[in-house]
Amino acid sequence: MAGKKTGKAVGKKARRAKTAPVGATDLREPACASADRPLAPLADRMRPRTLDEFVGQDRLVGEGALLRRAIETDKLTSLVLWGPPGSGKTSLARMIARTTGAIFVSFSAVTSGVAEVRAVVKEARERLEREGRRTILFVDEIHRFNKAQQDAFLPHVESGAIVLIGATTENPSFELTGPLLSRCRVYVLEPLRPENVRTILARALEDAERGLAGMKPRVDEPALDFLVNFSNGDARVALGALELAVTTGRLAADGGRRVTLQAAEEVLQRKAVLYDKSGEEHYNLISAFHKSLRGSDAQAALYWLGRMLDGGEDPLYIARRMMRFAVEDVGLADPQALVQAVATKEAVEFMGLPEADLALVQAAVYLAAAPKSNSLYTAASGVKRDILENEAAPVPLHIRNAPTRLMEELGYGRGYMYDHNEPGHVAAQSYLPEAVEGHVYYRPGEYGFEREIARRLTYWEKLRRRARGGTGAPDGESDDAPPEA
Repeated sequence: MAGKKTGKAVGKKARRAKTAPVGATDLREPACASADRPLAPLADRMRPRTLDEFVGQDRLVGEGALLRRAIETDKLTSLVLWGPPGSGKTSLARMIARTTGAIFVSFSAVTSGVAEVRAVVKEARERLEREGRRTILFVDEIHRFNKAQQDAFLPHVESGAIVLIGATTENPSFELTGPLLSRCRVYVLEPLRPENVRTILARALEDAERGLAGMKPRVDEPALDFLVNFSNGDARVALGALELAVTTGRLAADGGRRVTLQAAEEVLQRKAVLYDKSGEEHYNLISAFHKSLRGSDAQAALYWLGRMLDGGEDPLYIARRMMRFAVEDVGLADPQALVQAVATKEAVEFMGLPEADLALVQAAVYLAAAPKSNSLYTAASGVKRDILENEAAPVPLHIRNAPTRLMEELGYGRGYMYDHNEPGHVAAQSYLPEAVEGHVYYRPGEYGFEREIARRLTYWEKLRRRARGGTGAPDGESDDAPPEA
């Protein structure tokens, strides 16, 4: 029995430990030197300590910027930092806490939940009453919280018990709930420019306390250029790559480390592709691809296609989008466009990558070169608009089916003319409800096969008019000369 009690006690203790919030940190204390944290990554050691050290976000924290003024006057409200990886979201959140003198509590949405939020809020309320100090709750990857978890912040943000700073790489409009967004100001961090990354790397090479200066690094300019390009604007990636290149660099006679371009390429192997298949970049790239096809720019379409494939995008997703493009932006201007797109989907399903990459390339070039028409898209939009704006008009009696005696007696199908029995295979009857009679939804474009579609539709329309009492055959056609296939 004692053993069982001990087991239960241990289990409860473990569960309590699992839900305990991350400890509060007073960031007014001096940052630890790198000597005190030898195992901390270079990117963590080199975090900026003041707003003046912050690189690449002058629009937000430069002299006179709105966010900087709010930080320096301690008038900060809850906010969301939206930006790509390595743009400085976490560093900025820590700097805000240090500058304002608030207690900083950090946890990740990947590993934390509502229980931790409640514990942090309880401590924050007590601290505010006891010490008069606010608590900044920093939630990394806040987009990973579901709706219920996000809603748990609302009363505490609204009451001022905490200042919430959420960091996300995803578009907050899609990933955060409306109520939470309405209580937070969104600040957008831009990707770091190459010159920003170079400045950060130079600081790390020159800093003896937190950086790599103690190793006497000598990084050749071509190697530094390679590291800057390798990072794709991500300071964390750049610093990690620099640290790896320097620590594995060849020792010189004076004990320094030499990093050549060849050495950097050997260490890093290849350029990392910045691409998140489920994030905003996913939508940005497919948008660029679609618009390049629409603009008939095959070269641009191939570039964006290559970017997506290199980033690990699902090739079937690309094929599906090309099928949509074939009907939305090419349509009947080239009926073979959809055939090409469907064949590409079949090739991708049958072969997979890498064998099917050329099928995608072929379809992309074909679609870019095809004549363009959005007539089908416009027609469908017109139909949807009429359905939305008008009452659901009843089907005219003469074109209703009459499978029962009662329906026949009610007039279903009465007066219907079988088109094949009429001259020219066109009957003098209407097929639209009276409310939308005469509405034209599809207007053929001027290019490609749609010119033939236009000729055919004109022929049938003139035949209908003649059947209803007009005279004369369609222009340029005899009475018995329907359009050829």
